Amino acid sequence: MSKSTTALLFMLAAALFVFSVKAQERDDSRLKPAERNRSGTLRQLIPGYYVFSSTSFNSGVIATSEGVVVLDALSSEAIAGQERETIASVIKQPVRFLVSSTFHNNYTWGNVAYQDVVKIGHEDYRTDLLAQMQRDHASPEEQKARLPQVTYRDRLTIHLGGKEIQVLYLGKGHTRSDSIIFVPQDRIAYVSELFFSDQFLYINDGYGVSWLKTLDAVEALPADIIVPGHGPIPEDPRETRRGLHRFHQMLVDLRDAVQKEIARGATEDQAAAAIKLPQYEQMQGYKSQREVAVRRTYREMMGTLK
Repeated sequence: MSKSTTALLFMLAAALFVFSVKAQERDDSRLKPAERNRSGTLRQLIPGYYVFSSTSFNSGVIATSEGVVVLDALSSEAIAGQERETIASVIKQPVRFLVSSTFHNNYTWGNVAYQDVVKIGHEDYRTDLLAQMQRDHASPEEQKARLPQVTYRDRLTIHLGGKEIQVLYLGKGHTRSDSIIFVPQDRIAYVSELFFSDQFLYINDGYGVSWLKTLDAVEALPADIIVPGHGPIPEDPRETRRGLHRFHQMLVDLRDAVQKEIARGATEDQAAAAIKLPQYEQMQGYKSQREVAVRRTYREMMGTLK
């Protein structure tokens, strides 16, 4: 990223921070009781690097001496508000940047709690989030609150508190615009929904074959810890590499099974009926996503996936 772009990011951050105190004084009286009672937990993985987990969803938190970078705002204003309050009480640094990976609602409804920080996303993420909100008839105010102010195509670097925080696009996967965060000096990567830990892949808007190539690029990073967007993180966070390898193997098994069916001349319906992937049937998400995964991978391999 150019020096001028870096300067622009910090000008935006400084301007937005003026309003941070008022923005953090959130009134939750308009929230439903179920939303108010939902909770999450903040866990330190290594010094300066955390994950905030709510149910099976994970949000990355990178702390520096000059502020915090968050990856993914999660599923509601209430959850995002709790994450910010926890960051303020535990880390005692303001959030400066919110990076978003997937455009899906369960990772972007929380964006509205970050109106006072610089929001960053891939250019296709912004396009797809806007289209989704328009389909959902979101108000202009909500659209403005959730959309990023800064977009990028391949990579963007935030220099904050002596850390080089790389925001990278490595290819299609869970969506066509997944962002990851990689911090080379501390050998840690947060990869959002490119990695489901001990869960079946969710692929309604995904690309099975391309996802494999993207994960190859993730595994090639010189990172000791690779934080998933979904699912549990081992007590030793360095074990996440093994978990990523298992998830990678799931995509290999899916691709190979679909390839075999195509080679024998199966139609999409025949492939969807034939491919069961029984080794993964006990995983969360298998029942709802097995057929979706087969059909989308079939279409991708046949060149008909839109």
